[in-house]
This record gives sequence, C-alpha cells and structure tokens, in this order.
Amino acid sequence: MQPFLDRLEQLCQEALQQIQNAAEPTVLENLRVQYLGRKGKLTEFTGQISQIPQADRPAVGEAINRVKQRLTTVFQEKQTSLIPQPASKQFAFDRTLPGIPRPIGHLHPLTQVIEQICEVFKELGFVVVEGPEIETDYYNFSALNIPADHPSRDSFDTFYLEGGKYLLRSQTSTVQVRVMEKTKPPLAIVAPGKVFRPDAVDASHSFMFHQIEGLLVDEGISFAHLKGALDFFTKRLFGSQTKIRFRPHYFPFTEPSAEVDVSCLLCQGKGCSVCGRKGWLEIMGAGMVHPNVFRAVGYNPKKYTGFAFGMGVERIAMLKYGIDDIRLFFENDVRFLEQF
Repeated sequence: MQPFLDRLEQLCQEALQQIQNAAEPTVLENLRVQYLGRKGKLTEFTGQISQIPQADRPAVGEAINRVKQRLTTVFQEKQTSLIPQPASKQFAFDRTLPGIPRPIGHLHPLTQVIEQICEVFKELGFVVVEGPEIETDYYNFSALNIPADHPSRDSFDTFYLEGGKYLLRSQTSTVQVRVMEKTKPPLAIVAPGKVFRPDAVDASHSFMFHQIEGLLVDEGISFAHLKGALDFFTKRLFGSQTKIRFRPHYFPFTEPSAEVDVSCLLCQGKGCSVCGRKGWLEIMGAGMVHPNVFRAVGYNPKKYTGFAFGMGVERIAMLKYGIDDIRLFFENDVRFLEQF
C-alpha cells in the first residue's frame, strides 16, 4: 500500500507545482482536465484500487479523495486569481453610461376590448363575474332550456372530456345560471371568459375564443330595456353615430330572441365589401330570458322578467380595429400586438 500512497503524493506535488506556475486561464483548464478530468491521472489511480489488498482499500480511497479535494480547492483559488481585476474599485462602474431600456409590455388587444366592454356595462350598474371553463351538461345545456336532441349537444359541436361527465363550456351563459342559483333578483351581470367549440380554424373561426354574456333580471323588465342598454353600449364602444337593429331569431334560452346588428363602421351603413353591401354587421344575439331558465334556477317567471345577450369578443375587436383574420390574435406576432 505504501508505494501506492507515495506515488499518489508525488502526483499531488507535481500538480500543485504546475498549478502554481500556470499564468493563463487556458493553461489552468488544461491542467484541470489532465489531473481531475474523467480520464485524468487521478482517475487512473482510482482504477488501480482493485489491485490493493481488501483491508487497505478504505485508507487508499480516503487518500485519493483528500488529494482530489486539495487539488480542486487550489484550482479554484488559482482560477480566481487569474481573473482580471479593475485597477480601482472606485471606477469599476461608469455611471455616466446610458442604461439599457427595458421594453414595456401592454395588455393583449382582446383583453383591452374585454375591459372596454365591461366598463361600459359597469356604467349601467352591471357587475363582472366569472365561472369555470370545465362544466357539466346541466349548466351548459339543460338549465339553459337546450333540449336533449339539440345539435349543439353533439360531439361535433362540443368538446366532451373523458367519460362524458364533463365538457369544455361552449358559452359563458353557464355563469348566468350559476349566479341566479345563488342570488335573488334584482341582478345585473356580465360574464367574460373563454369558450370552446370544435370548429375548424380559419380566418373567422377558432376552436377557442372569448365571449361576454350579459344578464339583467328584475320585476317589470321588458324588451325596451334590452334595446336601450344595447343602444347605449354600441354608441359608447363604436361611436355616437352607430345605429343598431334587431332581427328575429331563435335561441333556446331566450324568447323572444333576436340577432343584433350595428351599422357598418367603415361605410356608415351605405354598403361596402366588408358588410356585403348590406350596411349592417352582426355583433351579438339577445332576447328575453326564457321562463324555463327561470324555473331551472328557482325564479318565479310570473314575477320576474329579464333580458340576456351574448357577443364574441374577437368579433367585436375585428370590427373595432378593422382586422380580417381571427388567427392574428393567437399567433403572438409582436409586430401585430404592438399596434394596440
């Protein structure tokens, strides 16, 4: 064992001498690899332990570790000493140099539009609420008076999760039901959030998009209140010259129901390629809350009435800013996002 330890000590002294004489970081790094690398000289000694008698191996292993730790420490100290130091700490940092400006971000255009829409309805006394994106069939369909044979329940129109017990909500109307279950009238809410539908992605469709649903319930609420609220909203969001019109439509959860159009923002209703020469652009669906929805949440439909509306945020943003492709909102192209 002793000859082995003598050769180990000789290796250690040899390495220490060469480290002391190293004058360049590259030379020092080569020495580190030569002695402490995976195929270095110290590794060769470790591989020779099997030739030592069994009883002496622990002592030999400890000796190798001590040498390794000593050389590692000396290497680190020498490495630090070779790093150039400033001539004077007083002038190590030039305070007169201009700083590096950090880019300042801002809200995504869709978030901006959501906040703008919500702020308008806040002026009318509405409260902003949110709900879960993973829902049950009851809240997404049954409580909203959507019959079992309605096409929207088909897997081609709804993302069902494994087992079919839960689904990704296809509309934020689910929030209305949850709020009405826990709140007695009067109430006025808007519910922004993501919704999911298995649509093929193109310039006007996405499998994930944003909606804002509105609901107002009280005694004596009529369609006139709905028209007044939406007229106020469109003028505040698109400009005082904006006109609206209601076209009869069918929704399971409202009766009567209507599609709501605004006068084309580009041609002011005169007709252009954007509005298909019609002078109008569809922005939302609306109507009076169906009595069956009130019954599902425990409201007396003979005592209370209310109106509801729902709009796609991307649709509103595209009209507001003249954007012709919905995919631009989700591609995270900074050149596009910096414009807002």
